[in-house]
Amino acid sequence: MATGDHLLDAVTADTVASEAKRAARNSLPIGTPCPNCNTALAGAWCYQCGQRGEEYHRSILRLAGEAVMGLFDLDGRIWQTFPRLILRPGKLTRDYLDGHRAVQVPPFRIFLIVLLMVFFAGNFDVTRNHEKFKLAGPNSPEAAKILTPEMSKKFDAELGDVDASNWLKERLQFSLSHQDAFFAAIASWGQRFAVLMLPIAALMLTVLFLFKKNIYVFDHVIFSMHSLSFQGILLTVVFLLGGFGVTWGAQLLWLSPFHLFMHMRGAYRISAIGTLMRMFLLFVGSTIAFALLIAGLVVVGLAAAH
Repeated sequence: MATGDHLLDAVTADTVASEAKRAARNSLPIGTPCPNCNTALAGAWCYQCGQRGEEYHRSILRLAGEAVMGLFDLDGRIWQTFPRLILRPGKLTRDYLDGHRAVQVPPFRIFLIVLLMVFFAGNFDVTRNHEKFKLAGPNSPEAAKILTPEMSKKFDAELGDVDASNWLKERLQFSLSHQDAFFAAIASWGQRFAVLMLPIAALMLTVLFLFKKNIYVFDHVIFSMHSLSFQGILLTVVFLLGGFGVTWGAQLLWLSPFHLFMHMRGAYRISAIGTLMRMFLLFVGSTIAFALLIAGLVVVGLAAAH
């Protein structure tokens, strides 16, 4: 049975290949003494000490360009992969699973790139609309517009019944008074929590396709990377539109279930009914998992805020 080791091997192989191409582009001439051990170089790496024989004295502009190329692997594959991810996701995943991978950006690299895009755009949205994300304390003017006097008294009474040394009460009060610190902690830990959606999605798909022949855990991991990458692209667009004050941007999220239907049916080659049934179960499971992750993120944010 295929396991996550196959994914690790694929990512490792792609990383090694990319590093080898980069080293070859910037390697010192053959015969140049190795900067570390003075052995004459016979390739991109010194065969004596193993150090890379690379010329580091390059312009800032060239170094920046190489960094971008290393992240996005701008060799033409990205311009073929992203349009297919958006318009033909089932075919993209199916091709990868069938071994047609040379023309694709590796799924894990796409996932990481999109994750960075989501948090960049989310931070932009929060920065531009800071007041919308401000939490109102129980005694604030904003809360007074919503809570009736009876509700405020009840809230104070229930809060007063909690022991003054209670950790949750103390952290809530601190976070309401230091909201910038709280949201900074949420943003910092949010990136780590977001990565957890990948194994969770793969696990749920494994359960949903448990009795489907010739489908392995590796397949679900690749599908999850592609699917979550599209969701991330969609969120990035929504966040950017929100940052520029576009109010209808959230309506684009309705594209998500349509994309998932096309993606799942094409990648797994199952019927429309089978796809819809699994989508429903996946939605229920994802909602529960997402709620638990958000609750955990809030707790960690409360603990980490300082």
